[in-house]
Amino acid sequence: MTTDTLTTTQVYRVYIKATPEAIWTAITDPSWTERYGYTNRADYELRPGGAYRSTASEAMKRGAEAAGIPLPEVVVDGEVLEAHPPHRLVQTFRMLMAPEAAAEGFTRLTYEIAETKGGVTKLTVIHELEGAPNLALIVGGQQEELGAGGGWAWVLSDLKSLLETGQPMDWDDGLKR
Repeated sequence: MTTDTLTTTQVYRVYIKATPEAIWTAITDPSWTERYGYTNRADYELRPGGAYRSTASEAMKRGAEAAGIPLPEVVVDGEVLEAHPPHRLVQTFRMLMAPEAAAEGFTRLTYEIAETKGGVTKLTVIHELEGAPNLALIVGGQQEELGAGGGWAWVLSDLKSLLETGQPMDWDDGLKR
């Protein structure tokens, strides 16, 4: 991935053996978002103009404390721009847990969910990152070795595993479920 790609638009696509409704629920229901990826709690008001807040999980708090890194209660916030269950969610996204990324302001995040054949659904995540090079590095997985996780690829791999097997990946990252 080039720096230009990292700092403008990132597109991730994964095929999951699950229904569009199951994927929608896993993205928007806090009881699901706490089970994969960074294990944070995502709360959505699923209407245009509605709030989006993602709060730090206990595992995230422990990891930040152990590393001596201050962590706000709300780690990501934004606003819902479009909500068309179970096929499309568009929102703004501002990462607050990394001061450099928070200073870059809001970016645009789109989830597109499309049923294909054989009980498989295509999930496409489009993150528009114009003017947000620090966030682009984080969500692009370029700071994984610094303890920032593997970005969207990491989150989507964990989501796929959870939906297909009932269990998240066994990441050796301190985010024990």
